[in-house]
Amino acid sequence: MDLRHISFRLLEVFMCVVKTRSISETARQLHLTQPTVSQQIKRLQETVNEPLVMVNQQRLHVTEAGFALFQTCQQVFGHFDDYQDYLAELRGGERGRCKIAIVNTAQYILPKLLGPYSNLHPHVELPLEIGNRAEVLARFERGEDDIYVFSHPPSLEHAKAGRFLQNPLVFIAPTNHPLVSKNNVTLHDLISERFLLREQGSATRMLFESELQSRGLVLSNTVQMASNEAIRVAVGSGMGLGVVSRHVLPPHDSSFCMLNVQDVNLASHWYFVVRTDRHLSHAARNFLKFAELNLEQCLDKVWVNNELSQLNASINVQLEKRHH
Repeated sequence: MDLRHISFRLLEVFMCVVKTRSISETARQLHLTQPTVSQQIKRLQETVNEPLVMVNQQRLHVTEAGFALFQTCQQVFGHFDDYQDYLAELRGGERGRCKIAIVNTAQYILPKLLGPYSNLHPHVELPLEIGNRAEVLARFERGEDDIYVFSHPPSLEHAKAGRFLQNPLVFIAPTNHPLVSKNNVTLHDLISERFLLREQGSATRMLFESELQSRGLVLSNTVQMASNEAIRVAVGSGMGLGVVSRHVLPPHDSSFCMLNVQDVNLASHWYFVVRTDRHLSHAARNFLKFAELNLEQCLDKVWVNNELSQLNASINVQLEKRHH
Protein backbone atom coordinates (compact mmCIF):
# COMPACT_ATOMS: atom_id res chain seq x y z
CA MET A 1 0.00 0.00 0.00
CA ASP A 2 1.44 3.35 -1.06
CA LEU A 3 0.31 5.90 1.50
CA ARG A 4 1.24 8.74 -0.84
CA HIS A 5 -1.86 7.94 -2.88
CA ILE A 6 -4.24 8.12 0.10
CA SER A 7 -5.73 11.51 1.00
CA PHE A 8 -7.99 12.48 3.88
CA ARG A 9 -10.72 13.28 1.37
CA LEU A 10 -10.48 9.75 -0.05
CA LEU A 11 -10.83 8.26 3.42
CA GLU A 12 -13.70 10.63 4.24
CA VAL A 13 -15.61 9.38 1.18
CA PHE A 14 -14.91 5.76 2.15
CA MET A 15 -16.11 6.28 5.74
CA CYS A 16 -19.33 7.87 4.52
CA VAL A 17 -19.96 4.95 2.17
CA VAL A 18 -19.50 2.48 5.03
CA LYS A 19 -21.80 4.46 7.32
CA THR A 20 -24.58 4.98 4.77
CA ARG A 21 -24.08 1.73 2.82
CA SER A 22 -25.05 3.81 -0.20
CA ILE A 23 -23.12 5.45 -3.04
CA SER A 24 -26.01 7.80 -3.82
CA GLU A 25 -26.49 8.91 -0.19
CA THR A 26 -22.72 9.50 0.15
CA ALA A 27 -22.80 11.62 -3.00
CA ARG A 28 -25.68 13.65 -1.57
CA GLN A 29 -24.07 14.21 1.84
CA LEU A 30 -20.65 15.16 0.43
CA HIS A 31 -22.01 17.16 -2.50
CA LEU A 32 -20.38 14.89 -5.09
CA THR A 33 -21.67 13.02 -8.11
CA GLN A 34 -22.27 9.28 -7.83
CA PRO A 35 -19.60 8.47 -10.49
CA THR A 36 -17.08 10.53 -8.48
CA VAL A 37 -17.84 8.54 -5.32
CA SER A 38 -17.56 5.22 -7.18
CA GLN A 39 -14.28 6.33 -8.78
CA GLN A 40 -12.77 7.33 -5.45
CA ILE A 41 -13.75 4.01 -3.82
CA LYS A 42 -12.19 2.20 -6.78
CA ARG A 43 -9.02 4.25 -6.44
CA LEU A 44 -8.79 3.48 -2.72
CA GLN A 45 -9.24 -0.25 -3.33
CA GLU A 46 -6.51 -0.21 -5.95
CA THR A 47 -4.18 1.55 -3.53
CA VAL A 48 -4.93 -0.90 -0.71
CA ASN A 49 -4.89 -3.77 -3.19
CA GLU A 50 -7.83 -5.39 -1.41
CA PRO A 51 -11.60 -5.24 -1.99
CA LEU A 52 -13.13 -2.90 0.60
CA VAL A 53 -16.81 -2.92 -0.35
CA MET A 54 -18.85 -5.27 -2.52
CA VAL A 55 -22.32 -5.02 -4.07
CA ASN A 56 -24.42 -8.16 -3.76
CA GLN A 57 -28.09 -8.24 -4.81
CA GLN A 58 -28.04 -4.44 -5.06
CA ARG A 59 -26.87 -4.11 -1.46
CA LEU A 60 -23.48 -2.75 -0.47
CA HIS A 61 -21.44 -4.91 1.91
CA VAL A 62 -18.20 -4.06 3.70
CA THR A 63 -15.41 -6.65 3.45
CA GLU A 64 -13.21 -7.69 6.35
CA ALA A 65 -10.38 -5.53 4.98
CA GLY A 66 -12.83 -2.66 4.51
CA PHE A 67 -14.10 -2.88 8.08
CA ALA A 68 -10.53 -2.92 9.43
CA LEU A 69 -9.73 0.19 7.38
CA PHE A 70 -12.93 1.83 8.63
CA GLN A 71 -11.88 1.21 12.27
CA THR A 72 -8.42 2.63 11.54
CA CYS A 73 -10.01 5.71 9.95
CA GLN A 74 -12.23 6.19 12.99
CA GLN A 75 -9.16 6.24 15.23
CA VAL A 76 -7.23 8.61 12.96
CA PHE A 77 -10.14 11.02 12.46
CA GLY A 78 -10.92 10.79 16.16
CA HIS A 79 -7.39 11.93 16.97
CA PHE A 80 -7.77 14.83 14.55
CA ASP A 81 -11.08 15.77 16.18
CA ASP A 82 -9.24 15.82 19.50
CA TYR A 83 -6.52 17.94 17.90
CA GLN A 84 -9.13 20.41 16.60
CA ASP A 85 -10.55 20.66 20.12
CA TYR A 86 -7.03 21.24 21.43
CA LEU A 87 -6.43 23.99 18.87
CA ALA A 88 -9.70 25.65 19.81
CA GLU A 89 -8.68 25.64 23.48
CA LEU A 90 -5.19 26.81 22.58
CA ARG A 91 -6.50 29.71 20.52
CA GLY A 92 -8.93 30.56 23.28
CA GLY A 93 -6.09 30.70 25.79
CA GLU A 94 -7.32 27.61 27.65
CA ARG A 95 -4.13 25.64 26.98
CA GLY A 96 -0.49 26.31 26.22
CA ARG A 97 2.24 28.21 28.04
CA CYS A 98 2.58 31.78 29.21
CA LYS A 99 6.21 32.41 30.16
CA ILE A 100 6.65 35.41 32.45
CA ALA A 101 9.86 37.07 33.71
CA ILE A 102 9.64 39.60 36.52
CA VAL A 103 12.00 41.77 38.53
CA ASN A 104 12.45 40.76 42.17
CA THR A 105 10.06 43.25 43.73
CA ALA A 106 7.19 42.16 41.48
CA GLN A 107 7.15 38.73 43.12
CA TYR A 108 5.08 40.32 45.90
CA ILE A 109 2.47 41.44 43.36
CA LEU A 110 2.15 39.10 40.40
CA PRO A 111 1.12 35.90 42.27
CA LYS A 112 -2.06 37.74 43.31
CA LEU A 113 -3.00 37.77 39.61
CA LEU A 114 -1.50 34.40 38.68
CA GLY A 115 -3.41 32.50 41.37
CA PRO A 116 -6.95 33.44 40.24
CA TYR A 117 -5.96 33.14 36.57
CA SER A 118 -4.51 29.67 37.11
CA ASN A 119 -7.66 28.54 38.93
CA LEU A 120 -9.75 29.61 35.93
CA HIS A 121 -7.34 28.12 33.37
CA PRO A 122 -5.80 25.02 35.02
CA HIS A 123 -4.39 23.66 31.73
CA VAL A 124 -2.22 26.72 31.05
CA GLU A 125 1.42 26.38 32.13
CA LEU A 126 2.79 29.49 33.86
CA PRO A 127 6.59 29.21 34.22
CA LEU A 128 7.83 32.22 36.18
CA GLU A 129 11.39 33.61 36.17
CA ILE A 130 12.47 36.08 38.87
CA GLY A 131 15.67 38.14 38.74
CA ASN A 132 17.15 41.58 39.21
CA ARG A 133 16.58 44.24 36.57
CA ALA A 134 19.75 43.39 34.62
CA GLU A 135 18.85 39.68 34.50
CA VAL A 136 15.27 40.28 33.36
CA LEU A 137 16.44 42.87 30.82
CA ALA A 138 18.85 40.30 29.40
CA ARG A 139 16.00 37.80 29.07
CA PHE A 140 13.93 40.47 27.32
CA GLU A 141 16.74 41.20 24.85
CA ARG A 142 17.03 37.48 24.06
CA GLY A 143 13.25 37.16 23.77
CA GLU A 144 13.06 34.21 26.17
CA ASP A 145 9.61 34.93 27.59
CA ASP A 146 6.12 36.09 26.57
CA ILE A 147 5.56 38.78 29.20
CA TYR A 148 7.94 40.85 31.33
CA VAL A 149 7.24 42.96 34.41
CA PHE A 150 9.34 46.09 35.02
CA SER A 151 8.90 49.25 37.04
CA HIS A 152 10.99 51.06 34.42
CA PRO A 153 10.31 49.37 31.06
CA PRO A 154 13.01 49.31 28.38
CA SER A 155 12.58 52.15 25.88
CA LEU A 156 13.07 50.09 22.73
CA GLU A 157 11.17 50.23 19.46
CA HIS A 158 10.01 46.62 19.75
CA ALA A 159 8.86 47.01 23.39
CA LYS A 160 5.21 47.72 24.18
CA ALA A 161 4.32 48.45 27.79
CA GLY A 162 1.07 48.76 29.73
CA ARG A 163 0.99 50.34 33.16
CA PHE A 164 -1.10 48.51 35.75
CA LEU A 165 -0.06 49.38 39.32
CA GLN A 166 1.49 52.26 41.25
CA ASN A 167 4.73 51.41 43.04
CA PRO A 168 5.25 53.88 45.93
CA LEU A 169 8.65 53.85 47.62
CA VAL A 170 8.97 54.34 51.38
CA PHE A 171 11.81 54.92 53.83
CA ILE A 172 12.08 52.41 56.66
CA ALA A 173 14.06 52.57 59.90
CA PRO A 174 14.50 50.43 63.04
CA THR A 175 11.65 50.99 65.51
CA ASN A 176 14.03 52.55 68.06
CA HIS A 177 15.61 55.00 65.61
CA PRO A 178 15.37 58.70 66.70
CA LEU A 179 13.82 59.75 63.36
CA VAL A 180 10.80 57.47 63.93
CA SER A 181 9.27 59.87 66.44
CA LYS A 182 10.03 62.96 64.35
CA ASN A 183 7.06 64.31 62.36
CA ASN A 184 8.83 66.57 59.91
CA VAL A 185 11.66 64.42 58.55
CA THR A 186 13.32 65.82 55.41
CA LEU A 187 15.53 64.16 52.86
CA HIS A 188 18.42 66.26 54.16
CA ASP A 189 17.96 64.65 57.60
CA LEU A 190 18.61 61.24 56.04
CA ILE A 191 21.82 61.71 54.06
CA SER A 192 24.09 61.28 57.07
CA GLU A 193 22.54 57.90 57.85
CA ARG A 194 23.80 54.55 56.61
CA PHE A 195 21.56 53.36 53.75
CA LEU A 196 21.03 49.75 52.78
CA LEU A 197 20.46 49.69 49.01
CA ARG A 198 19.89 47.19 46.22
CA GLU A 199 22.48 46.62 43.50
CA GLN A 200 23.44 49.24 40.92
CA GLY A 201 20.83 49.27 38.14
CA SER A 202 17.93 48.45 40.48
CA ALA A 203 14.94 50.61 39.54
CA THR A 204 14.35 51.56 43.19
CA ARG A 205 17.97 52.61 43.63
CA MET A 206 18.01 54.52 40.33
CA LEU A 207 14.91 56.50 41.35
CA PHE A 208 16.32 57.31 44.79
CA GLU A 209 19.75 58.33 43.48
CA SER A 210 18.15 60.45 40.76
CA GLU A 211 16.18 62.33 43.43
CA LEU A 212 19.34 62.88 45.49
CA GLN A 213 21.27 64.09 42.47
CA SER A 214 18.52 66.55 41.48
CA ARG A 215 18.94 68.18 44.92
CA GLY A 216 22.70 68.06 45.01
CA LEU A 217 22.70 65.59 47.91
CA VAL A 218 25.14 62.71 48.43
CA LEU A 219 24.80 59.77 50.82
CA SER A 220 27.68 59.43 53.23
CA ASN A 221 27.46 55.69 53.89
CA THR A 222 25.83 52.90 51.84
CA VAL A 223 25.78 49.11 51.98
CA GLN A 224 24.66 47.05 48.99
CA MET A 225 22.19 44.26 49.74
CA ALA A 226 21.12 41.37 47.51
CA SER A 227 17.35 41.47 48.08
CA ASN A 228 14.45 43.37 49.59
CA GLU A 229 14.16 40.74 52.33
CA ALA A 230 17.80 41.29 53.26
CA ILE A 231 17.23 45.04 53.48
CA ARG A 232 14.12 44.57 55.61
CA VAL A 233 15.82 42.20 58.04
CA ALA A 234 18.97 44.35 58.23
CA VAL A 235 16.92 47.49 58.93
CA GLY A 236 15.00 45.64 61.64
CA SER A 237 18.27 44.64 63.29
CA GLY A 238 19.49 48.26 63.42
CA MET A 239 22.02 48.12 60.59
CA GLY A 240 20.72 51.24 58.83
CA LEU A 241 17.86 52.76 56.86
CA GLY A 242 16.28 51.46 53.69
CA VAL A 243 14.22 52.66 50.76
CA VAL A 244 11.94 49.96 49.36
CA SER A 245 8.67 49.45 47.53
CA ARG A 246 5.73 49.66 49.90
CA HIS A 247 4.43 46.45 48.32
CA VAL A 248 7.31 44.37 49.76
CA LEU A 249 6.51 45.23 53.39
CA PRO A 250 4.54 42.63 55.35
CA PRO A 251 1.64 44.29 57.22
CA HIS A 252 2.41 42.95 60.69
CA ASP A 253 6.21 43.18 60.89
CA SER A 254 7.01 45.30 63.97
CA SER A 255 10.80 45.26 63.57
CA PHE A 256 10.82 48.49 61.52
CA CYS A 257 8.77 51.63 60.94
CA MET A 258 8.04 53.79 57.92
CA LEU A 259 9.49 57.27 58.23
CA ASN A 260 7.30 60.30 57.62
CA VAL A 261 9.53 62.09 55.10
CA GLN A 262 7.76 65.33 54.20
CA ASP A 263 9.64 66.72 51.24
CA VAL A 264 9.92 63.72 48.93
CA ASN A 265 7.41 61.50 47.18
CA LEU A 266 9.18 58.69 45.34
CA ALA A 267 7.00 56.48 43.18
CA SER A 268 7.08 54.55 39.95
CA HIS A 269 4.66 52.14 38.26
CA TRP A 270 4.60 48.48 37.36
CA TYR A 271 4.29 47.66 33.68
CA PHE A 272 3.56 44.55 31.68
CA VAL A 273 5.92 44.56 28.70
CA VAL A 274 5.87 42.45 25.53
CA ARG A 275 8.05 42.29 22.45
CA THR A 276 6.15 43.14 19.28
CA ASP A 277 8.74 41.48 17.04
CA ARG A 278 8.17 38.03 18.57
CA HIS A 279 5.28 35.58 18.62
CA LEU A 280 3.05 36.07 21.66
CA SER A 281 1.32 32.89 22.77
CA HIS A 282 -2.47 32.62 22.92
CA ALA A 283 -2.18 31.94 26.66
CA ALA A 284 -0.14 35.13 27.16
CA ARG A 285 -2.68 37.24 25.30
CA ASN A 286 -5.45 35.65 27.36
CA PHE A 287 -3.60 36.40 30.60
CA LEU A 288 -3.14 40.07 29.69
CA LYS A 289 -6.85 40.31 28.90
CA PHE A 290 -7.65 38.65 32.24
CA ALA A 291 -5.38 41.15 34.02
CA GLU A 292 -7.06 44.09 32.27
CA LEU A 293 -10.49 42.95 33.48
CA ASN A 294 -9.54 41.79 37.00
CA LEU A 295 -6.85 44.11 38.39
CA GLU A 296 -9.07 45.74 40.99
CA GLN A 297 -10.46 42.37 42.15
CA CYS A 298 -6.99 40.83 42.57
CA LEU A 299 -4.80 43.76 43.67
CA ASP A 300 -5.20 46.60 46.14
CA LYS A 301 -7.44 48.99 44.19
CA VAL A 302 -5.82 51.98 45.93
CA TRP A 303 -2.71 51.43 43.82
CA VAL A 304 -4.27 50.12 40.59
CA ASN A 305 -3.57 52.22 37.49
CA ASN A 306 -5.07 50.18 34.69
CA GLU A 307 -3.81 51.09 31.22
CA LEU A 308 -3.76 47.54 29.87
CA SER A 309 -6.50 48.20 27.30
CA GLN A 310 -3.94 50.21 25.32
CA LEU A 311 -1.40 47.39 25.48
CA ASN A 312 -3.96 44.76 24.43
CA ALA A 313 -5.17 46.99 21.58
CA SER A 314 -1.57 47.42 20.41
CA ILE A 315 -1.02 43.64 20.48
CA ASN A 316 -4.17 43.11 18.38
CA VAL A 317 -2.98 45.66 15.82
CA GLN A 318 0.35 43.86 15.52
CA LEU A 319 -1.45 40.54 15.02
CA GLU A 320 -3.63 41.97 12.25
CA LYS A 321 -0.55 43.34 10.48
CA ARG A 322 1.07 39.90 10.52
CA HIS A 323 -2.05 38.21 9.19
CA HIS A 324 -2.17 40.66 6.29
